[in-house]
Amino acid sequence: MATALELAEGDADLTAAVRRCRRLLNRRALVAAAVSTVAIPGLDWLVDAALMSRVIPAINAEFGLTPEQLDRLPEHHREQTQKALAMVGSVVVGRLITQDLVIRMAQSLGRRLSTRQAARYVPIAGQAVSAFMGYATLRYLGEEHIKDCVLVAREARLALPAPVVARPPRTRRTTRRKSA
Repeated sequence: MATALELAEGDADLTAAVRRCRRLLNRRALVAAAVSTVAIPGLDWLVDAALMSRVIPAINAEFGLTPEQLDRLPEHHREQTQKALAMVGSVVVGRLITQDLVIRMAQSLGRRLSTRQAARYVPIAGQAVSAFMGYATLRYLGEEHIKDCVLVAREARLALPAPVVARPPRTRRTTRRKSA
């Protein structure tokens, strides 16, 4: 199967959106990996669901596929997009993302997640396996979603929204007291 970058086929805007989404996905997958090492039953599932419920809408937004963005499209573009969505068959592109929907997505990888749960209780090596599986699971689900978004954007010939420029980090200003 082709990667998301291969599906973008040299389209500069799509390629840039894929790269931004992958950076976001990588950061969130690292969080999932860190949480996977903690031996608290169910914590990893909750964190994975919370992460995915934030990552999927962010990926949708990069491609102009949030429900709000789709509602603002002219009628003929909206119809093209609906046809592309039907063709791709994605469950989460262009939809309001709920915790329940994310949990159902994660359950599609149930065996892998169950192994991750069991591996966590083996000292050190098990935690490493659990962390890797937590990272890999979130990356896999996110990458598949990015591919779906690229396919929909190409098929519907959507103009991607301008990338959101990250705000510079806030710095803490300290004041020095003058001693008298």
